[in-house]
Amino acid sequence: MLAGGVSLACLGGARADDNSGNLTLQLLDRVNTLEQEARDMRGEIDQLTNQVQQQNAALSKQIDDMNFAMQHGHGAAPAGGAAASASPAASATVPAATETPAAKRTPDDLLKAGTDALMQHDYVTAQADAQQVLSGPKSAKQVDAQYLLAQSLAGQKQYRQSALAYYDAYNRAPHGARAPSALLGVAATLVALNDRASACQALDKLASEFPQPADRIKSAEQVYRKRARCN
Repeated sequence: MLAGGVSLACLGGARADDNSGNLTLQLLDRVNTLEQEARDMRGEIDQLTNQVQQQNAALSKQIDDMNFAMQHGHGAAPAGGAAASASPAASATVPAATETPAAKRTPDDLLKAGTDALMQHDYVTAQADAQQVLSGPKSAKQVDAQYLLAQSLAGQKQYRQSALAYYDAYNRAPHGARAPSALLGVAATLVALNDRASACQALDKLASEFPQPADRIKSAEQVYRKRARCN
């Protein structure tokens, strides 16, 4: 069963009818579109939340500064005299207010960490790192992050979600370097779900769009064709 209770195996029968089109992959495409819209909305909400938190922090600092000035005189900060006469507890709070936050990890940092986690079979960490890149600003790195997300989900045996994630990785860059591997991942996860007809559709799409793939892709394609018992 796919999202919404729709069976991939039932949809796979559409392969015999040229006019009906590839319904399984169309369904994957629709679900991916909805998930992307949801991710965009979450990103906007996160951005607004961060802005509110920053504004609240700035307001709190202004109030604290105002209270400090009222307690120690109007020239407390610039003159230094009031600062020198301030109690040790009050003085101790000043450096904390001027500390710089820890450097935020870049998409490259997150992808490297996520890939390392994947190699260590720490799929949950790999998934979290991939999702953090996907929730950030749009960039070419998100294709790699989407592919990493699909791999981490497959590692957790969440094959339905992994199939969607692989197809999303393909859709983000249909002619990119990740596209053949992404389609192969779709087929692999559908084989794991025992949806052989749909897996064959994905493999046919791979062969049609990439007639001369890398040797490793071609070898894996043949393996999955045998497992799916493609004609």
